Amino acid sequence: MSGLKPADMDLAEVHDATSFCEIYQMEMLGFCPIGQGGPFVASGATMLDGVIPTNTSGGLVSKGHPIGATGISMLYELCTQLRGEAGDRQVKDAELAIQENGGGIIGLEEAACSVTILERSK
Repeated sequence: MSGLKPADMDLAEVHDATSFCEIYQMEMLGFCPIGQGGPFVASGATMLDGVIPTNTSGGLVSKGHPIGATGISMLYELCTQLRGEAGDRQVKDAELAIQENGGGIIGLEEAACSVTILERSK
């Protein structure tokens, strides 16, 4: 809907309630082909200096997965990054950021999901 592509994003915060979730969301958001999330993450592509720095905040598990505060904590990190205020976690020249937040399970899929794109004001 935004007209933007995965390659346009400078960083991401994704719902990583488990280690696998980051791998899965890299595929679902189009950062790598389906089935290639593991090798993509293992290559360092999601590290701070990677192709798409992901969960620069440390991710949800590092925060104790604060249900209810999960989405806000992710958006806070992205805003901090886009303002250039992230210190040692700072992604250089970040202008576009994407957040994926989900919850609950129906079969093998998330019961609810939101994807938000933020842009640094110029």
